[in-house]
Amino acid sequence: MEHRIKNYEQLATDTYRKDALDIAETGLEAISTESIINNSIKIDGDYLHVNDEIFKLSDYQSIKVIGFGKASSKAARALEKILGNRITMGIVIDKEPNTCEMIKVYRGTHPRPSLENFDVSKDIVALAENSNEKDLVIVIVSGGGSALLCWPEAECLRGQELYDAFLKSGETIKELNTVRKHISLVKGGGLAKILFPATVIGLIFSDIPGEHYEQVASGPTFIDNSTKSEAEKIISNLNASALQVLGKIELFETPKENKYFEKVHNFILVSNHTALEAMANKAQALGYTSKILDAENYESADETMSKLEVASSPKSVILAGGEIRLKIEKPGGSGGRNSYLVSKAIDKIKNSVVISLASDGIDNGESAGAIADDTTLTNAQNLGIDLNDHIQRYDTYDLFEKLRGTIYTGPTGANVSDLIIYLKK
Repeated sequence: MEHRIKNYEQLATDTYRKDALDIAETGLEAISTESIINNSIKIDGDYLHVNDEIFKLSDYQSIKVIGFGKASSKAARALEKILGNRITMGIVIDKEPNTCEMIKVYRGTHPRPSLENFDVSKDIVALAENSNEKDLVIVIVSGGGSALLCWPEAECLRGQELYDAFLKSGETIKELNTVRKHISLVKGGGLAKILFPATVIGLIFSDIPGEHYEQVASGPTFIDNSTKSEAEKIISNLNASALQVLGKIELFETPKENKYFEKVHNFILVSNHTALEAMANKAQALGYTSKILDAENYESADETMSKLEVASSPKSVILAGGEIRLKIEKPGGSGGRNSYLVSKAIDKIKNSVVISLASDGIDNGESAGAIADDTTLTNAQNLGIDLNDHIQRYDTYDLFEKLRGTIYTGPTGANVSDLIIYLKK
């Protein structure tokens, strides 16, 4: 059997760790981009079926594909296999691009936008502007799209500063994306306005915890309920160091007219609920009681671990999805939210296994996350590792490399938020 966790055999040192890793792999399998496309989209003669809706292809003169985010090129390649030469043209920007035959695929930067992203986004906007009422435009919207799709040029440049400011602030992705919508002409429904009057099929691969689908890639195909004044308030609430990074930023209102969205059909193909439900079912099949504690976890690492422990009982698996609230107060360390969360659990674990991993396989570095159990603290002590020093320096990737607890998947081509497993033995 080929494992999605590349170092599975090294990490699966006992039955409980193996069970926790199997549950994690089940979650990753459930959100496989190719499988999601194949299960959601079908061609039947002249008719395109997307979930429960049907589009008559002969009503359109052309079919165009636009995509952005960390699932976009895999989704585009799967779409090509279904639609074939019915696709007239397409442009996709991805962090780890896959090759397509008819759709042009470009590599972009993430998590910070760049002028490279702007150059591709400019071509995407041109394609959108040249669409008319006889066009069917399929828009692949996935996590990471906020950085990869940026237009105009000023948004890409200010987006870099915005990301760095929020990294220092401890604010959540919701606040960040609200501000992003108001410095952009493609986010917050801006792309839908540019595509008008074409018929638009939005294929949403949600990386946002919970059901806030209009936040994915900052909602380019959704009408935006946030306002410029809300974005201004979020910025004003940032701490001094974040404000210093950000400086003065120009904001404007997102399109609110319903006419731009009347021919937009958004389909939620996958979210962290998909992964969490599959993981819960796998845990039950392995003989555990299981519970999805929270699909929208934005708590700090300490608060998250406390909630998981309180909810657990012997022979249980408690699951959560989201992004822990993490405020970086000093530079220099390596690793991301997931390895940090597990590092904070090491001296608290009792008769349990904890896994936290990024569903896209990238925890702000080469790894997807980390695993720890009762033996991890003992190993750290035997190796003379100062846990608090690593935690205080936010150097948790290096910590788990020493402890042999790093989880490697490589880029998964999917992205539905972070996934957390708390297995009580």
